[in-house]
Amino acid sequence: MDTDGTHETRPPHTGRIPRPLAPPPPGLPPRPSHAPTAGPTLADWLRFPRASDGPGVWTYGHVPRAAEEPQETPTRQLVSGALISLLAGVLLWSLLWNGYLGGFWLWPLYMFTPDSWAGTLPAVVASYVWYAVVATILLTGFGRLGRWPELGGRLLRGGASKTHPAVPAAPEAGSPEDPARWPQLRGAGLGEVADRLEGEAGGGRMNDVDYARIRRAWDSVRADPSRLRAFADAVRDKGAGACAHPSGARDLPVRAARHDLLARQVLLGTVDDGARNPYARRGTSLALDPEVLGTSLLAVGPSGSGKTGRLVRPVVESLALQALAGQAAVVAVGAAGAQLGPDAAYDVVVRVGDPASVYDLDLYGGATDPDEAAGLLAEAFVGDVPGIEVRRAATALAQLLGPFRAAHGRFPAVPELRELLDRVPAAVDGLRRALEDGGQQAMLRELDARQRQYGAHGDPGPALADRVALLDRPAFATFFNVGGFGTTGQGRPFSLRALEHPIRVRVDLPERAHADASRMLARLLLAQFSAAAAARTDRSLFAFLALDDASHTLTPQTVRGVQRLRSANAGVLLTLRTLDDVPEALRIPLLGAVGCRMAFSGVTTWDGKRFAEAWGTEWVETRDVTHRTVFADQPLTRAMHAFRKLVTGKAVTTDAVTVRQVERERWSASDLAHAVPPGHAVLSLTSVRGERAAPLLVRLAGTA
Repeated sequence: MDTDGTHETRPPHTGRIPRPLAPPPPGLPPRPSHAPTAGPTLADWLRFPRASDGPGVWTYGHVPRAAEEPQETPTRQLVSGALISLLAGVLLWSLLWNGYLGGFWLWPLYMFTPDSWAGTLPAVVASYVWYAVVATILLTGFGRLGRWPELGGRLLRGGASKTHPAVPAAPEAGSPEDPARWPQLRGAGLGEVADRLEGEAGGGRMNDVDYARIRRAWDSVRADPSRLRAFADAVRDKGAGACAHPSGARDLPVRAARHDLLARQVLLGTVDDGARNPYARRGTSLALDPEVLGTSLLAVGPSGSGKTGRLVRPVVESLALQALAGQAAVVAVGAAGAQLGPDAAYDVVVRVGDPASVYDLDLYGGATDPDEAAGLLAEAFVGDVPGIEVRRAATALAQLLGPFRAAHGRFPAVPELRELLDRVPAAVDGLRRALEDGGQQAMLRELDARQRQYGAHGDPGPALADRVALLDRPAFATFFNVGGFGTTGQGRPFSLRALEHPIRVRVDLPERAHADASRMLARLLLAQFSAAAAARTDRSLFAFLALDDASHTLTPQTVRGVQRLRSANAGVLLTLRTLDDVPEALRIPLLGAVGCRMAFSGVTTWDGKRFAEAWGTEWVETRDVTHRTVFADQPLTRAMHAFRKLVTGKAVTTDAVTVRQVERERWSASDLAHAVPPGHAVLSLTSVRGERAAPLLVRLAGTA
């Protein structure tokens, strides 16, 4: 039960819980330590209210706003109205006091005071009381007429008044709904277990990852009640360390972004408080979570715009924390040296081309079927080559992989595959003899078919051989181990079939020295991820692949694979410097395949045009003001107009206002290219449930 059904992927760490490098900033849950740290406690973080009114909203402390900006009277108009009503009130009081309106307003005084009071002190007191009543009535009436309370409140607040809806109520400490008391466990009769966890949180020995992980384990118990006893025993024995991740880690070595694991969100930035954004989203915090990442995200921006530090790193870090909580599996792919987090934040780090790499990369993605393996390799090898049909390339590879596996019980290593594609006589004859000795007649026919097709018109064999040659280099001699052929640093191949488990993986590609091979491997990883995510039997884990640079990695088949990830509880993050790095025929399908689109500051107008088309148009209200000069007929009026023009320097005009509804692009190509400030991006979101957020101008927070 400690691993919640997962398996070991690397030697466990020690039981030491990493201490925070600095006190947590306000609003963040505490990190575990032996003594409570300053700042909010875990219980306070759990009780803090969360609300959402659309995809991408940072729910922690969010206060929903009105859908439209309220119509407010200008302050100048309020002041003038208040002065006019004050003057009118003073004038009416003067008229009443001096008797210009008669004494009718004194009749209640005469009616309720006896004649014997005349000239006495009670009569004087009663008269002044009545004067005060009348003055109060006048002040109230003219005050409401002149909107004095609204003006006073606006002046006291120092600006325009704004509507602030009530903050969602937080559960009271110690109440039955208090999440820090684990009401779900108490409701199931596990009061002792709940007390243990409550004590761990109160003593500062539990952090947000522990809470999310144990709650995830409890969800698995609810799905399978047979795990109840093991769950209770694990919590009694280890407290907050129960149901630990296979690595033994309970947190990341360092966090570069702000996270809310209760909502599974990472804070990305703040929606710009400008007219380009909907009023309801202005000034609100924007976050990403599996609900929107499950529709996949495409980000385009030039080098230096912040794609890695402001987007990829925070998202990967969030998914790594969720993996420690048993909620996700994440694979981050980038060039060697990309700032995607320290090695200690991952369970598996594959450094392709580095002999010191502890892990190797399984070229066939854990596939055992020759046709499946051939399809994945064909997509990676020639998926970007114009004029070569991937289906024919897959058939050609299957005609070699199938016989080789039948003869040797494994797929060929890179040098062996290259020799077979190049028709090296010794390799082909050796394979033929092995098949004949084993009585593999069907596979002999496959091999003969490959031999007949070699050199024919449209044969993909030579192109496949050229692409395999990119991997048959001295730098990769110790990589792509297959069934014991060759050696790797530690002989530990990694396969994307491991997405069944909450694993954290980083793959470093030798982009600088072997650019073509790196792009080919990136295509291979994308194809393998799509196949592995869709083939999972247990899809409760959210599987995610982040490609820090997806240039020249997309093919028609991988774009179709991205579309199918939403139903498999998986998603991808693809970053590009420009859409020109994608074949022209795939640019529109790619924008349609992803649910989230992001344009960074500095995109070209050509890229902006594609985003503008994808985001479509909206109906907006426009006001056209026409100024017309007034020509007077009367001499006196003409003289007054001439004097006014002499003083102001402007002719007397009248304004004609025309209000109409027009259809305009949400963001034009020119606006995307020139109106997005540095450090900002325009982002549209779609959730897996179909909820949409219009393109928003966001000021990105970046990493700490």
